[in-house]
Amino acid sequence: MRERRQVLKNTHQEVRIFRLRSLLALLLVVALTATLMGRLAYLQVSQHEVYITRSEKNRVRVEPLPPTRGLIYDRNGELLAENRPTYNLMLVRERVEDLDATLNLLVELLALPEEGVEAFRERSRQRTRPFQPALLMSDLEEEQIAHLALNRHRLPGVEVEAQLLRYYPDAEMLSHALGYVGRINAEELANLDPGNYAGTHFIGKTGVERFYEDVLHGQAGLRKVETNARGRVLRELGRTDPVPGENLTLTIDRDMQKLGYELLDGRRGSIVAIEPASGEILALVSAPGFDSNRFVTGIDVASYQALQENIDLPLFNRAIRGQYPPGSTIKPFLAIAGLAEGVITPNRVINDPGYFQLPGDTRRYRNWLRWGHGRVDMERSIEVSNNTYYYTLAHEMGIDRLHEQMTAFGFGQRVGHDVFGESAALMPSREWKRGRFNQPWYPGETVSVGIGQGYWQVTPLQLATATGVLANRGKWVKPRLAKRIGEHEQEAVLPETLGDIELENEEWWDRVFSGAEKVMTGSEGTARRTGVDLEYRMGGKSGTAQVFSLGQDQRYNADELAERLRDHALFVAYAPLEDPQIAVSVIVENAGGGSTHAAHLARAMTDAWLLDDKDLDVEELREEMENDDTSVAGN
Repeated sequence: MRERRQVLKNTHQEVRIFRLRSLLALLLVVALTATLMGRLAYLQVSQHEVYITRSEKNRVRVEPLPPTRGLIYDRNGELLAENRPTYNLMLVRERVEDLDATLNLLVELLALPEEGVEAFRERSRQRTRPFQPALLMSDLEEEQIAHLALNRHRLPGVEVEAQLLRYYPDAEMLSHALGYVGRINAEELANLDPGNYAGTHFIGKTGVERFYEDVLHGQAGLRKVETNARGRVLRELGRTDPVPGENLTLTIDRDMQKLGYELLDGRRGSIVAIEPASGEILALVSAPGFDSNRFVTGIDVASYQALQENIDLPLFNRAIRGQYPPGSTIKPFLAIAGLAEGVITPNRVINDPGYFQLPGDTRRYRNWLRWGHGRVDMERSIEVSNNTYYYTLAHEMGIDRLHEQMTAFGFGQRVGHDVFGESAALMPSREWKRGRFNQPWYPGETVSVGIGQGYWQVTPLQLATATGVLANRGKWVKPRLAKRIGEHEQEAVLPETLGDIELENEEWWDRVFSGAEKVMTGSEGTARRTGVDLEYRMGGKSGTAQVFSLGQDQRYNADELAERLRDHALFVAYAPLEDPQIAVSVIVENAGGGSTHAAHLARAMTDAWLLDDKDLDVEELREEMENDDTSVAGN
């Protein structure tokens, strides 16, 4: 029987199955491809406008909202520092494809001078947070804005932004008192709160603007926005509003400040006026000044160099940093010191032969009146500005007690409460000289200190402050510039003052006041010409500070000296004596006698404040000063 053969594999059937599956797979691939192509065509063609809009709405960013800087007013509500609208050129580096090419184009479109190009490029490199705009240029002109608008398509990442910019209506006369704001530099940026200063490009650099930066700046806000691919804002998603800076009301009286600046008439010098009872600074004048508005937007190199090289030093704040020998202006303070130490009494009399000699020394320390004043008591010593009386007093007190008593008036110390950049000047002592020169203190140096010469240096603010303490009969009140912050009145008497000066007999103050009044109205008063027709009781003291020392037998002759080697003219005053409302210090560099060239300015300031006579004829006053021949060397 033939055995039946089994077939284990059907090749034809497998081929049919494979072909069928391959065909199905091919049809599936074709169908999927057709579906994909159809969908792609639908999205790219039919729905192009819809999805191109959606694709552009693909960026969400947080933008800082800088606060509005607080305004600054004078005590009467006159605006001293405002914010005016302007347009700034901003650059976001992350959106710029070719930074160098973009900067070159901007330089061309803005027609920048060569000296400003490097500063322009430097600002673009200043590090900020990612996508935070860098300030390239402030206060764009209309023509520049027009050029940028026409070429906007060539400047990705570059925007023109509207912003408020600081402006000072009375820039020159208030340049030192107010200070100014300027662009934040890299060093400042590293020390600032990045959140609070995000979007802020300016910061207080000097003066009140610097001291009260935290108050004036405010708190930054932010907003969350949706932008397109080109960085344009499509809609706002959320916002935290910024808190504007507080407005600041100063103690300064704009009219008094203006008068003081006009009185100096461009001459190098300073006038400081203070209200003794409150310490409020009514005028803080330093001349010459400068246009502080030029520093806000960034002063060009050539202009800044010209200011720095100007021989009159317009950038130097003489009111708080100028250091001058006080000359005879300190004689009333020395009289108080002698009374406090028991070295003199008001009735003590010395005989002045025209000079003073130390025991065992042949050198003569001369009085300004070479034949002397004869018999001199304390009141007359102030009236005639007798040097011999104070040579004697200084020698008997010694430098240690002199230093202690004059420090009590604020000399050698920073006296202002909110005066940024103030110098302490110098009240010399044994310890100071040993540390500075590694030398002992000599008796002759004490004699020179007795008439405000030698190593002794003061600032105009210190002189006005000491005069205010004298006017207050020893009560200390720190000078200050801020009267109100926002709506909140500053305290009239601020903490951390020096201790009050007390005398054994309160009537001694009257005796010193009497001597100071006789300076203005006495028959021998050094400023008697200035005191003519006074409508109130006024105390004053003239001073003449030597720029260089004369030899033993030399006589001072201003006509033989170069202008900048002539004496400085000084004067301090306070009025009215029964209830002092103003204390003034005046320094006019290289002007000569204080009784002529400074006393009239002090009288003009007190008249303006007490008689509300701020529209003084300055030209008439100058003529009066030129005709005044009462000035004598050494007083």
